[in-house]
Amino acid sequence: MGAVSVEQVGLTFSGRGGNRVVALKDLSLDVPDKQFAVIVGPSGCGKSSLLDLIAGLKETTSGVCRVNGHEVREPDAERGMVFQGYSLFPWLTVLRNVEFGLSLKAVPRAERTERARGYLSAVGLSGFESAYPNQLSGGMKQRVAIARSLANDPEVLLMDEPFGALDSQTRAVMQQLLLGIWERDHKTVLFVTHDIDEAIFLGDVVYVMSARPGRFIDRIDVGLARPRDYEIVTSEPFIALKRRIQAQLHGEVHKALAAGASDH
Repeated sequence: MGAVSVEQVGLTFSGRGGNRVVALKDLSLDVPDKQFAVIVGPSGCGKSSLLDLIAGLKETTSGVCRVNGHEVREPDAERGMVFQGYSLFPWLTVLRNVEFGLSLKAVPRAERTERARGYLSAVGLSGFESAYPNQLSGGMKQRVAIARSLANDPEVLLMDEPFGALDSQTRAVMQQLLLGIWERDHKTVLFVTHDIDEAIFLGDVVYVMSARPGRFIDRIDVGLARPRDYEIVTSEPFIALKRRIQAQLHGEVHKALAAGASDH
């Protein structure tokens, strides 16, 4: 089980000059087990902060985040996190990077190596076990980061713009690879992106956030058949969803720019 519940969550912090900044206000959502949920919104609306709250990396100012009914108080192995910046250990090989979380859980060496190799195969990196991160492309590094999170067998996978730094061709390949893994393992996924096409292509449901203070202004059931291939992005249902989200975000982006917001 990997159900995520966010109930009336608020987040404030001290900004420049000690000014009080309201990042999130009265924000709620429910992500059922095995759902692929995506959040889109303008820069500075609190998308990344929301993931940090669910991961236990930050504390809410008000409200509560729960996973499987248990209140989130600190980071936990049941919640895997994938960041845009890869966060690999440069001194460890690819295999040892993927094994790292398993070693912290005292999984026996043979078992963790077998599991790590299995997930490296799933992300198309068999044969790169002995390579180091500086020998890999950006897309390959992100595949290692995904394999590392999945190897820990989390109930929920939190992904903060994991493909944002990749070129468009590599990004498309990574999206299809992620969907293939999700269709096999059916983890609960909460995925943050600025890219509307990416949100629709990946998600079962798309949440649209307002400018700061972040709140949800729409919840959209995508309703496109699975499995999906990239030809779907030119279909009429896809384009109609894209128009709807673009229209909602247009005014919110202008609000964010006017406020001089920066992502937190």
